[in-house]
Amino acid sequence: MNSAFLYAATRTPFGKFNGALADIRPDDLAATAISGVLAQTPSLDPAAIDEVVWGNANGAGEENRNVGRMAALLAGLPTSVPGTTVNRLCGSSLDAAMAGSRTIETGDADVVLVGGVESMTRAPWVLPKPSRAFPVGDVTAVSTTLGWRLVNPRMPKEWTVSLGECNEQLQERFGISRERQDEFAVRSHRLAHQAWEDGFYDALVTPVADLGRDEGIRADSNTEKLAGLKPAFRPDGTITAGNSSPLSDGGSAVLLGSESAAAAIGRDPLARILGRGAMALDPREFGYAPVEAANRALARAGVTWDQVGAVELNEAFAVQSLACVDAWLKDGLRDPGIVNQRGGAIAIGHPLGASGGRILGTLAAVLKERRERYGVAAICIGVGQGLAVVLENLEVSK
Repeated sequence: MNSAFLYAATRTPFGKFNGALADIRPDDLAATAISGVLAQTPSLDPAAIDEVVWGNANGAGEENRNVGRMAALLAGLPTSVPGTTVNRLCGSSLDAAMAGSRTIETGDADVVLVGGVESMTRAPWVLPKPSRAFPVGDVTAVSTTLGWRLVNPRMPKEWTVSLGECNEQLQERFGISRERQDEFAVRSHRLAHQAWEDGFYDALVTPVADLGRDEGIRADSNTEKLAGLKPAFRPDGTITAGNSSPLSDGGSAVLLGSESAAAAIGRDPLARILGRGAMALDPREFGYAPVEAANRALARAGVTWDQVGAVELNEAFAVQSLACVDAWLKDGLRDPGIVNQRGGAIAIGHPLGASGGRILGTLAAVLKERRERYGVAAICIGVGQGLAVVLENLEVSK
């Protein structure tokens, strides 16, 4: 088997819902991410890209009809470059990277461009099509921005509760206090703001229109302000808008290749993909699914938690992030401080289809910055799933 390597990564700034990116179509956001990652590898002939694999969660609006192919065409790639779109909800672009890396490992491709996009602002309302013409009565338009919609009545109702209610149940299971969640959220904003001030994201982000930085980061966030927010899902709950990831718009792109592709790409790879893991649980427990997904990825990589120097965990909610970190500490994670050292989705944002590519690219950059050898990128996924990828920093492995 060949090895698959990460050569370059970028993302757009992540915009607020109805914010600076609201007027930009998701296929254009995706094309911007593709152009951005190719700008990092100017020696690469785009015709040498064997496949585009793209992630998207909604797929009901302007990104319909295979946004991976559409974005490749909009970015000016030759029409000979094929493209496909995958949907594993929040894990879509990490799933795209996993699929692309397998394609390289089997020898079916040398260069694969992966990534993902979501405009949660522009996600449309949809109407169910009636089974017969001219039904009597009203029809309700359903928002496709987030969560369950047009639910099959055969699905158990306890599975189809809101994402927030699922995480309130997780909070009850593990006893994770509102105070811990708020402290975690403040940390996310503080670290993300500092990362931008340090210039960490300058090389990782491709500006869009007038937006050069992530729009949702609140440098002045503190636990006193968050404590004043009302619970969002239960009157006596612990989850608020302040300790959850916001609705966001954005795209991400990652260039993968074989070892022999280095000459065509014109640069040495940054990291090797060592292991992949997927996990599925009861749909209500989706926030906890990254725990075993990461454990499986590490086992396949032949790496133990005490060897891991950086973790990028997508912060869908503070409570599920803390539950995962607590579990990994029991499994041998050496320090919770290595998780999301440059901020996370609570501050940066979570445009569903783009987040997997964001955490993978950020992980490679953090490993390089910290001179750590092994890292884990993990993400929870609605309807009870989780994904994880293990990277090896090649600069340290030599």
